[in-house]
Amino acid sequence: MTETFVTPFLESPFSSVAAILLMAALLGGLALWLRQPLIVAFVAVGVLVGPAGFGWVVASDEIELLAKIGIAILLFVVGLKLDLRLIRLMGPRVVITGLVQLILTFGLGYWIASALGFAGASALYVALTVAFSSTIIVVKLLSDMREIDGLHGRIALGILIVQDIVILLALAGLTASGAAETGLGLVESIAAVLLKGVAFFALIALFARYGLSILLRWIAASEELLVLFSIAWAVALGAGGELLGFSKEVGAFVAGVSLASTPYREAIGSRLVSLRDFLLLFFFIDLGSRIDLSLLGDQIGPAILLSVFVLVFKPLVVMTTMGLQRYRKRTSFLSGLALAQISEFSLILAALGVSLGHIGTDVLGLITLVALITIAVSTYIVQYSHPLYDRIRHRLGIFERQVPHPEESADRVAELHSLDVIIFGLGRYGGEIARGLSDRGWQVLGVDFDPQVVRALSKEGMRVRYGNADDPEFLAFLPLERAGWVVSTAPERDVNLTLLNGLRMHGYEGRIAIRAHDADDAEMLNEAGAHVVLSVFSDAAKEAVDLLATARELDK
Repeated sequence: MTETFVTPFLESPFSSVAAILLMAALLGGLALWLRQPLIVAFVAVGVLVGPAGFGWVVASDEIELLAKIGIAILLFVVGLKLDLRLIRLMGPRVVITGLVQLILTFGLGYWIASALGFAGASALYVALTVAFSSTIIVVKLLSDMREIDGLHGRIALGILIVQDIVILLALAGLTASGAAETGLGLVESIAAVLLKGVAFFALIALFARYGLSILLRWIAASEELLVLFSIAWAVALGAGGELLGFSKEVGAFVAGVSLASTPYREAIGSRLVSLRDFLLLFFFIDLGSRIDLSLLGDQIGPAILLSVFVLVFKPLVVMTTMGLQRYRKRTSFLSGLALAQISEFSLILAALGVSLGHIGTDVLGLITLVALITIAVSTYIVQYSHPLYDRIRHRLGIFERQVPHPEESADRVAELHSLDVIIFGLGRYGGEIARGLSDRGWQVLGVDFDPQVVRALSKEGMRVRYGNADDPEFLAFLPLERAGWVVSTAPERDVNLTLLNGLRMHGYEGRIAIRAHDADDAEMLNEAGAHVVLSVFSDAAKEAVDLLATARELDK
């Protein structure tokens, strides 16, 4: 018998869905006002419309189906945006940090779960779920703060990529363990899933290399057809993965990876984000409707303890690991705080555990509570991470090694007989400025807190130091008295204001050029003492106008 919506107030599934969507919009607006992610609101909607709330959704095949499609689209988009080049560019440090964080958090999480009275599979699931961080939350927060391209943002993304790969392996392993309970042994089940997975991946890789690109060129003539094909591809490979025994999530992820190297991935990803968020609403509603509030009373204490563990211990592990690899304390601190929550994939893992019979709804409720607490709290922590760092920076010395960074040379500054400019920030914009000034005969000293950038520019023969623009202590080690100019290409206003104050404290008397993101920043930096304001977008627009005007004159 097909399960349907049951509610004393609403007579049809369509009316029930309409009421649920209206409630989701209202609570979503409240979450927006509180500066919270929509995930928190969506789970609350699920609890309210479920048996513990209004009882609008007692058993719903419709919502469960939409939830499964939403998960498939989520994993597809993650695979579509998987950029393994990020890990390669960041080097082994990101992989080491990600794996150390996962291993230590899982190990201590398992010990805490066992101490709280959970045993066997329940403790395993709790430990697994607290080890992972939320890709959606971190990317959204860092993007809103315009820090996704900063060093700490790229490190956090690299760690999240490591986590995504591990969690997909965990999903496949748990599915295999479910198959073992149906008759096959665990070793045989894992071996069978592994063999089928390798064959599946190889087949998709061959098709992606020799057939998919040709097909996409034809389909891309219509944007609507391209989006439809992408959804169909994600769901079809998800169904194939489920059929082969390594879960629909893995299959959908492979579908995304197969399109990640095509020139259409940005177009597909941008058009599927809204659909992903809409369908995930039903996953969180389905999840919330399964939670029995009568069982949550006993879980509040363990949930708070595990939440404190996630909010405190996980950043500490990241900071310690990065500090041992000679990253600056500011970079380690901001990277660690960004990961201080558990993942939406943790909820998917927990839901899978319930469906496989590994854990009960009480464990699912506990994990959901931890997710809500850590996501809600970490959202505010990340948004105010810079003021928080300024308050406690002097107590974070333990996370920064006192020996020089390997890219630094103790006598590099002493060898500078002449110096025209010190440039803080050597990314795409600052690096081009440094090269351009060097080509014009300027004696340039570059400063950056990305060890990969320092290493690359050092190999080019440029004189580079490893350090932060907003570290007043670091300024004391620079030959400021010999530099006629100091240039900062950092996009953060607070960093530039701190640099201006630091230069004033150290008695710098030369000229200062500072990058501004917008007109308000430019006005504030001028008032703070900048002699030249580099308005990147405005300057680029003026240069484009000059080029177009010159080209027009030549055409006459």
